[in-house]
Amino acid sequence: MSSPPILEARAVRKEFPGVLALDGVSLRLDIGEVLAVVGENGAGKSTLMKIVAGVYQPDAGEILINGQPVTLPDVSAAMRAGVSLIHQELNLAENLSVGANLFLGREPEKGGFLRLIDREKIETESGKLLARVGLPTDMVNVAVSTLAPGQKQLVEIARALSLQARVIIMDEPTSSLTSRETERLYEVIEALKRDGVGVLYISHRLGEVKRIADRVTVLRDGRNAGELAKEQISHDSLIRLMVGRDLKTLHPRKRGPAKQTRLTVRNLRYLGGPAPISFEVKAGEVLGMAGLVGAGRTELSEAIFGIREVVEGEILLDGKPIKVRRPGDAIDAGILLVPEDRRAHGLILPEGAEFNLALPNLKRLSHNRLISTGRVREMAQKLVSRLRVKTPNLRQPVGLLSGGNQQKVVFGKWLARDPAVLILDEPTRGVDVGAREEIYTVIDELASSGVAVWMISSDMEEILGMSDRVLVLHEGHLTGELSRSELGEEAIMRLATGGIRG
Repeated sequence: MSSPPILEARAVRKEFPGVLALDGVSLRLDIGEVLAVVGENGAGKSTLMKIVAGVYQPDAGEILINGQPVTLPDVSAAMRAGVSLIHQELNLAENLSVGANLFLGREPEKGGFLRLIDREKIETESGKLLARVGLPTDMVNVAVSTLAPGQKQLVEIARALSLQARVIIMDEPTSSLTSRETERLYEVIEALKRDGVGVLYISHRLGEVKRIADRVTVLRDGRNAGELAKEQISHDSLIRLMVGRDLKTLHPRKRGPAKQTRLTVRNLRYLGGPAPISFEVKAGEVLGMAGLVGAGRTELSEAIFGIREVVEGEILLDGKPIKVRRPGDAIDAGILLVPEDRRAHGLILPEGAEFNLALPNLKRLSHNRLISTGRVREMAQKLVSRLRVKTPNLRQPVGLLSGGNQQKVVFGKWLARDPAVLILDEPTRGVDVGAREEIYTVIDELASSGVAVWMISSDMEEILGMSDRVLVLHEGHLTGELSRSELGEEAIMRLATGGIRG
C-alpha cells in the first residue's frame, strides 16, 4: 500500500472583497518530491501557499497532511504540522548572527531560576543545520547582514529544517541569486528530496521549473488549469496551460533601426563607484545592460536618475549637457526610472492605481494649483485600459494587486509624461509570462515611437530577446559592448565575469 501524500489540498476556495482568489483548487505533494506551482500573477499561487502555511484560512475545502485533515489557524500551527514558508523577500534579522536567526523566538535555555539562553547548544545545533545546507559550520556567529543573497537563502532553509519541516514552500527562491548560488540551491533541494522533504516550488522562470520539478501544477484565474509530469514539462506546454493560448513570440520586435543619440554618459563616476563609465543610448533602441549581482548596474542607473551623487563626468540629453542633482531634475528632463524594487521604491501600496498614476503628474492634472479630479480619473482610466491592468476599481490598493499589475502601474505613471529616456531596472522580476508579453509589447512600442530604452536585467532570455545592443558590467567596470549579431549567453557571461571578448 502506497504512502499518502505528505500534503494535499482539496477543493480549496478563498474569496477577498471583490476578488475570488481560489475557486476549488486542489494539489498533492508526495514525499521527497519537488512540485512546481506555476501560473500568471493573480492565478492564486500565493494565496494557496499562504493557506497551506497558515497565513490565510480557506472559505471552503480542506488541507491534509500525511492523509489526515488538519486545521491551520496560524503560522505557528502550520510550523508545528511540519510546513514552512520561505518568502521571496527573505525574513531574517540582519543585525543578528546566523545562529541567533535559526533559533529566534525559541532559544534553548539552561539553568534553573535564571533561565539563561544556552548559547553552546545554539552553536552545536546550528552547525549541524548549516552543514545540511552546505554552509560552513563556523558561520554560526557571523552577522546575517554580511552574507550574500544565496547564503541568506540557505540560512532560511536551515531555519525551516530546525523546525523539523517536512514541507518547505519556496517562493521565487532564485530571483536575487547569481548563477553559482542558484546551482548551490539546486544541490540543496536534491539533498532535501533524499531526506524525504517535499518542496513546493513557485517560480516564473520556466527554464528552472523544467530542470528542478518532478511535476508541475498549473493555476489559471484561481482554478486548476492542468498538471504535467516531468517528461511532459516544456516551455510551450507550460505557457499553453498558464495563459490558455500559444504565444507566437515572447519578444516582439516591430521597431525599426535606432536613430540619433538621445542619452550620452561621459566619464561618469558616482560616489563610491570604482571607475568612470561612458556609454550612449539611441532614440528608438533598447539598450540592454547585463552583469552579475553586485556589478553596479542599479547604482549607475540611480546616479543618472539623481539618487546617487555624481562626483565626475557629465550627462547629455540630445547633445546638450544637463545637471541632475536630484530625481526631480531627471524627471523634468524626461529621464525616468522604473526601479528594481517596485514595492519599496515605485508605488504607494495602500493607495489605488488612480492615486499612483496621478502622483508624478499632478502639475499636468492641475489648473490654478487645483487638481482636476476629472482629469485624474480620465488619465488613470486610459492608462489602465492601455496597459490592461487588472484591478476591481481604480482605488483598490495596489498592494493587493498581483506583481504583474503592480509593475504595469509603475510603467503607467511614466507613460503619461512622454519619456525621452526610460530606464528599466529588472522590468519583469516576479512577473508572469502573460504579463511579460504585455510589458515587452509596451517596451517595443515605446522604442518604436523614438524613446531611448535602457534595460537592466539579470534574465538572460530577456536580455537576448529584447536588446538591440548589450553593455556588460563587472564590479563597476564596463567590460564590453555587444551588437545584436554578437549576442550570446557565452559572450555575455565571459564579459560579466571579468573576461575579455572572444
